[in-house]
Amino acid sequence: MAFALLDQIRLIFDGDPGVRKVADDPVLSAELLMLFRMILADGSVSESEMVALRRICREAFGIPEASIDSVIEYLNEFGYETNSSQAIAQFRDLDVERRKLLARHMAEIAKADSQLAGNEMKLLRRTLDLLDISPADAVKPQTQA
Repeated sequence: MAFALLDQIRLIFDGDPGVRKVADDPVLSAELLMLFRMILADGSVSESEMVALRRICREAFGIPEASIDSVIEYLNEFGYETNSSQAIAQFRDLDVERRKLLARHMAEIAKADSQLAGNEMKLLRRTLDLLDISPADAVKPQTQA
């Protein structure tokens, strides 16, 4: 009980650890903004897209489940200052594998609701062009058994 109270006090002074992680990493912020924009590209937010985003946040970026809502709120508050081109610019100088990972995550979000809307395809295509990677790079590589 005392440890839980200390954790709550630390959270008040230090802020949410997931939000801090995102706020301190411009590339991570940019990627999450692009993923969130992919969710919004078809004009609606589906539960399956949000499930995919939450899973990516946990598995790929190590953001605790308890922090994800706060991270989304942070992106909503500060994301309006960054357009897609500015977000993608964060990736241009990164290695090709990191750029491919962004493309795969975006494709995963787009396919999460089992419908590929025209605006989702346009956003993904534009992103691939700006990242200088091929559409095949947006597909998860097959693992060898």
